[in-house]
Amino acid sequence: MNPHAKLISTTSLLMGTTITISSNHWVMAWAGLEINTLAVIPLISKPHHPRAIEASIKYFLVQAAASTLILFSSMTNAWSTGQWDITQLNHPLASTLLTTAIAMKLGLVPFHFWLPEVLQGSSLTTALLVSTMMKLPPITILFMTSHSLNPTLLAAMAVASAALGGWMGLNQTQTR
Repeated sequence: MNPHAKLISTTSLLMGTTITISSNHWVMAWAGLEINTLAVIPLISKPHHPRAIEASIKYFLVQAAASTLILFSSMTNAWSTGQWDITQLNHPLASTLLTTAIAMKLGLVPFHFWLPEVLQGSSLTTALLVSTMMKLPPITILFMTSHSLNPTLLAAMAVASAALGGWMGLNQTQTR
């Protein structure tokens, strides 16, 4: 990869993460998430192998669907409350949609099938990046809205993710 392109992708990753973590407005948080998604796609598809291209397409489709749900959730909440503030998530449908979107972005159990395939199709460094840094902005949004999310749903997804992740980890033949 061209050093300038790698520098732009790395800078965009840091900028998108910073924008999402520091924003209180739904549109700015969404813009940061989209910058992150668009910055990591060239890194995933860098080897120019069919498996890497497939992984980048799967990553893009899942992240785009989750971002669409975040936008729909924020618009539903803004429509009912008149607020675009992240901490003012009061509408129950918006809360459920946001929980679903964050679960998709994090790769939690009901929406986890994309993550092993993306990690398998990417290099080890990119897989580490997708597994760690790309999870920070959605977790930040989860923390900022945790007072209005359904705790039973979150606990069920967490327990199911831990149980299924441990069980399926025993079945893996590859370290990555």
